Amino acid sequence: MPAEIIEIFPDNPDMRKIRQVVDALKEGAIVIYPTDTVYAMGCDIFNTRAVERLCKIKGIKPQQNNFSIVCHDLSNIATYARVSNTAFRLMKRAFPGPFTFILPATGDLPKIMQTKRKTIGVRVPDHEIPQKIIEMLGNPIITTSVKDDIDDIIEYPNEIEVIYDQNKEKADIIIDGGWCGIEASTVVLAIDDDFEVIREGLGDFDEINR
Repeated sequence: MPAEIIEIFPDNPDMRKIRQVVDALKEGAIVIYPTDTVYAMGCDIFNTRAVERLCKIKGIKPQQNNFSIVCHDLSNIATYARVSNTAFRLMKRAFPGPFTFILPATGDLPKIMQTKRKTIGVRVPDHEIPQKIIEMLGNPIITTSVKDDIDDIIEYPNEIEVIYDQNKEKADIIIDGGWCGIEASTVVLAIDDDFEVIREGLGDFDEINR
């Protein structure tokens, strides 16, 4: 069954539609949603079947996943990742915003999300739609960018028609939140206090690391 498109305005999200998305996530749906960087695909981190399905869509084994999670705020992050005082101060300046921090994972991260690397990427996007979804759901969702790999050039589609055509058989719900962006987040390795930018993206690391 092709994905359902749900239009939600980011400036004033319709909470009935947010509830519709949250209920679907609880039942194992794969959802495409806007962020402050690019459109992302995800599911409830506690729905094992949904995570397995997302891994299959991405063509990877669950134990090899490199998914990140979207959290509501810094206190939410501390449940699933170990955050040093130095990292906390840095993330307080970065979030909400276009950054992903790779941190040591805690045992509270669902088993299917745990990998041999024992790390997890975390995001707190500056976007009302994922924020409202996570707040209502009560726990993080997975974030993995919706992208095209064409001749080794990564492109992030932004037109909802293109996203639908490419993903209508993969996702259950595609949220049309309008234009969000075509540049991914800046990824910061923060497993210790020797921070390293491992992917340059929309976020300016020098700006938050002053």
